[in-house]
Amino acid sequence: MRTLTKVAATLVPAAMFLTGTNALAQAKFHVGVVTGTVSQSEDDLRGAEALAKEYGSIKSGGVIQHLTYPDDFMSQQETYISSVVSLADDPLMKAIVVNQAIPGTAEAFKRVKAKRPDIYTLAGEAHEDPQVIASAADFVASQDFVSRGYTIIWAAKEMGAKTFVHISFPRHMSYETLGRRRTIMEAACKDLGIQWAFETAPDPTSDVGMAGAQQFILEKVPAWLKKYGPNGEKVAFFCTNDGHTEPLLKRLLESKNGLFVEADLPSPLMGYPGALGLDLSKEMGNFPAILKKVESSVVSKGGAGRFGTWAFSYGYTVTAGLGEYAIRVAEGKAQKNSLKDVFAAYGKWTPGAKWNGAYYTDAATNVRYRNMILMYMDTYILGGLKGKQFLPTTTLKVPEKFFNAKAATVAAPAIAAPAGAKTATVLKRVKLNVRSGPGTTNSIVGTLEPGTPVVIYSTQGDWCKISTTENRWVSARYLEQQ
Repeated sequence: MRTLTKVAATLVPAAMFLTGTNALAQAKFHVGVVTGTVSQSEDDLRGAEALAKEYGSIKSGGVIQHLTYPDDFMSQQETYISSVVSLADDPLMKAIVVNQAIPGTAEAFKRVKAKRPDIYTLAGEAHEDPQVIASAADFVASQDFVSRGYTIIWAAKEMGAKTFVHISFPRHMSYETLGRRRTIMEAACKDLGIQWAFETAPDPTSDVGMAGAQQFILEKVPAWLKKYGPNGEKVAFFCTNDGHTEPLLKRLLESKNGLFVEADLPSPLMGYPGALGLDLSKEMGNFPAILKKVESSVVSKGGAGRFGTWAFSYGYTVTAGLGEYAIRVAEGKAQKNSLKDVFAAYGKWTPGAKWNGAYYTDAATNVRYRNMILMYMDTYILGGLKGKQFLPTTTLKVPEKFFNAKAATVAAPAIAAPAGAKTATVLKRVKLNVRSGPGTTNSIVGTLEPGTPVVIYSTQGDWCKISTTENRWVSARYLEQQ
């Protein structure tokens, strides 16, 4: 899942562009597009810029109104919700697209519908549980964590992997989508004859921070390669956190037997530029050119056939693709919640790439959501494999049993408390707010997922301090002390 850097920002209009070639002198309708900022999720924002270039911004008589949400959105959730709802005040507004659909999007869409039931609401890569966002949004699109749980393992085998190493941490494994994909991956390894391994790495949102988490990956990958490929056997790696991707790629590129099929949110921009030391500023937004430069560098380092990606950025495509789909629906050229029409809209922004997907099925209830689509693209192998650039993952038949697979419970690793401190775990089914001080009047600075282990350094009434370097407090009511 994408790590979102917390930098102070405000939610402001961001689509101040010249009228695009397809914009009307005065557009008959408007589409709102909400993304993160450049510092937080640049690919998502570039997709909005592409839409504004194509269809024009509303300030120039065009279709697109682009807003960005705050980088520290968890502490500014009400500001974010109010800004999304304000789009409904525009009488020409026909659709609102949010990518990524951060926490608070479901509530924002509910308020939009209360004001304007006619507005078509679309959520990309939702951070809220599927049942929550699907009950509020008219349409939800996410990467296909079910099918990819199988296709990534299949691709690893095609690339020659003998072992598949999955790297994550308790917070991510508490997510229904990521935990379910992990279960499918492990089962697929068994079915396809690949050794499965699970390794825990630090959560970048913990006290170690991004720098500490990345240093851990840099130090551990060589040891993992020796552990799982002692005689040079090929070992494939996958991580659930974007921040882990760059150091992982850096170490695998230095190896002879390390493989990388594709990132959690695949893109030639995900980890590769930093790991390869590439400046892609001139190619920005031109994904064929970006892919060519990344591929050339990987091949020059001896990585041909060992590294993969999607040919186009997932984040860029979701923003541009959902915006395109919303416009086509507003024009009467596409049907709501149609797989075929969604694929066609995405295809406009990803020429030459193939898409596949399916409606989401709740593993607990077996209910299929006709307004939530899981999608994926063929895997592009940098330098080619067996004479081909693409592995045909979109035409691969995923065994039916995986569509009903449930997330396995993954125990959080034990943590050691220093002298005078205690350990605890966030209660199950609780997403616990972290505040800047002891009490609900203090601002929310983050959240902890169910099952997250913490160290309690001091207490004040019913509140526990869980950091020695910053003011980070949580309510003791939602902790199970060891």
